[in-house]
Amino acid sequence: MSLASDHDSHRSRDIWLRARALMPHLSAWRRHLHQHPELSFEEHQTALYISEILRALPGMEVATDVGGTTGVVGRIGGKKQGRHIAIRADMDALPIVEPAGLPFRSETPGVMHACGHDGHMAIGLGTAVLLSELLQQETVSGRVTVIFQPAEETANSDGQTGAPYLVDAGVLQDVDLILALHLDPTHPVGTVRLHDGPCMANVDNFYAEIQGHGGHAGYPDLSLDPVWLMIPVLEAIHGIVARRISPLDAAAVTVGRVMGGTAPNVIPDRVTLEGTLRSYTAPVRERLIAELEHAVAIAQTLGGTYDLRIDRGEPAVINAPAANQQLAAVIRDITGTNPVHTGPFGMGGEDFGFMTQVVPGALFFLGCAPPNTTGLSLHSPQFLLDEDALPLGTAIMTETIRRYLSDNPSR
Repeated sequence: MSLASDHDSHRSRDIWLRARALMPHLSAWRRHLHQHPELSFEEHQTALYISEILRALPGMEVATDVGGTTGVVGRIGGKKQGRHIAIRADMDALPIVEPAGLPFRSETPGVMHACGHDGHMAIGLGTAVLLSELLQQETVSGRVTVIFQPAEETANSDGQTGAPYLVDAGVLQDVDLILALHLDPTHPVGTVRLHDGPCMANVDNFYAEIQGHGGHAGYPDLSLDPVWLMIPVLEAIHGIVARRISPLDAAAVTVGRVMGGTAPNVIPDRVTLEGTLRSYTAPVRERLIAELEHAVAIAQTLGGTYDLRIDRGEPAVINAPAANQQLAAVIRDITGTNPVHTGPFGMGGEDFGFMTQVVPGALFFLGCAPPNTTGLSLHSPQFLLDEDALPLGTAIMTETIRRYLSDNPSR
């Protein structure tokens, strides 16, 4: 091992000890945020809580209401020379009723942090604390931007989630690299998942209306039944991935909602379909959209008409290999093992993809399943978080940033 590696290993252990010492604060922050969840674009008290903690840190400049949203951005290390790195933590919760059990159970009716964003925010705050110390001690130079983003989960009436508003507001101006993590209840603490290139999907939702003309169910020959028109449309939609997309390409098409009719003896005028398209690459994304249009158009060949709307959502998250290599080295040095699992994270969406479109970045999954638990998942009332993941996430983020800022020839 080189002297540089010995030095990095020593510093990693120091950062890990500092992160573990923050555990009382990490836990308190996470539990407060868990107890007071807020939905997308409504994170007003969450933003106030975060901004107050950030403002107490030496050298931290804090902006609120960023991009006309509840976004909070902290900046530290005002030197123009050196690298500029950012991290992102999402703030919003989900419209889920939390079951009884936790002493810090949600106090907001029908709203729950069931995706780990409370943990993401706690890790973001812990990272900000440790970086404030490092930059004040001048052991590293450069700039760090800590982004607390609203509305990762749900789009507004304009079809926008939170990330595009912050990108348009310039939070990534002059940023060289951005990092984010997502807690993973399917793996235990200490497990980390990394993947180069596309790791989470393009997300496009569709809304189709198939029109016939209704009438009495006893006289179907006098009507044009849109339910009948819909049957070959559904078959064609479900055949897109199986027969129109290469088996070597990642893709998914799902119809999640079918609506129509008012009574058992009435043929309706129209039925509606709603669903989602998932892909990793731009060519497959465009192919899915084109094939969906062909599938819905089958209704027209049978004498009906149709309307189709496709709402383009978040782009795929693209992980920069160089950033992943640095993360993997830090994880090995902190844990003393090699707990990194490679492979795409699945066909879920993450609007962090709007940020990796602008600057190189990396998103990693951090195991958080409590011991002796199985079958946990995101977006579930049964979601649980082992808080031992909080100092580990804080240490990984802080040490990766420290190395990135220290490894700078222009210093």
